[in-house]
Amino acid sequence: MSRALANIKSAKKRIELARKATLRNKAGRSRAKTAIRRFREALATGDRAQAEAKLRQAISVLDRVARKGILHPNAAARRKSRITQEFNAFLKQAGEAS
Repeated sequence: MSRALANIKSAKKRIELARKATLRNKAGRSRAKTAIRRFREALATGDRAQAEAKLRQAISVLDRVARKGILHPNAAARRKSRITQEFNAFLKQAGEAS
């Protein structure tokens, strides 16, 4: 894969800034996915307290990632809604009211 190399100083700077932003965004998306995965793992163990704690952490991470512009606010809201629905279904199945 051949890449066009920039010759202009400002273009070189933009390439470097874009590279750094890409790495930052990748880390943020990974952090959000990991938080959701850890919530689902806690849910699978059946431990309500741990699942609730992991749910709060996942929601916090999703809010942070959305605020920084890494994830669209609507996408973050959709993911928060889905994991909350999973938690509520878990509570319902366990026979607890939400």
